[in-house]
Amino acid sequence: MHKPILLSDRAKPSALWGPALILVLIFLSSIFIIGEMAMASGKLSIDQWAFNVASQAPSWLTSAMLSVTKAGSVLWLSVLSVLILLYLLFFSPFSRWVGVYFAVNMIGVSSLTKLLKISYSRERPEQTQYAGESSSFPSGHTSGAVAFYGFLIYLISISHLSSMTKWSLNIVLTLFMLAIGISRIFGSIHFFTDVLAGFAIGFGWLMICIAGIEITLKKRKQQQASETNVQA
Repeated sequence: MHKPILLSDRAKPSALWGPALILVLIFLSSIFIIGEMAMASGKLSIDQWAFNVASQAPSWLTSAMLSVTKAGSVLWLSVLSVLILLYLLFFSPFSRWVGVYFAVNMIGVSSLTKLLKISYSRERPEQTQYAGESSSFPSGHTSGAVAFYGFLIYLISISHLSSMTKWSLNIVLTLFMLAIGISRIFGSIHFFTDVLAGFAIGFGWLMICIAGIEITLKKRKQQQASETNVQA
């Protein structure tokens, strides 16, 4: 089976890692900026605006969004993550390091989200339909969905599928990922700023894990090439 083509094989390191590092720093720093603003002001005006927009949506859209939100639940993502991990470790053409980093990606984003929830302890919206006990900031459904579906987008991107297939699948996954985050505002399950922070955590951690994969596999590739030259 064909080995995947790394993103770093398709672009100069400076063109790839520079912008990626800047994005990671922006997203991770935005988590704390949003968190401090939310805790200092309580309910921000943008949060109320988002609730007002969601409340004016037709009933069919609200029902659809509350159904979509289940695709970001802990149970759903946990089951899918185990299946994906088994595939990556034992059946895929990818290096097993990809499976290792996938596990780090999912465990790490969950741990970071829980740590921030404990740190900020923001109360849920007053009118929430959520019956759980976890705090509101940040949105765990959103951060988990970005980390999980974002990793699938990466796997598709480095696969040997046709460009049309890659674009089609990745656009669908991106829209689905965004829909899960937005769905948390329906039913007043999360504030808009909770969702923004969830996107920031998921994306920032995802980029770190992808960088880890690329660096690890790049070094192994260079090491194998060096050993081959020595033997020759």
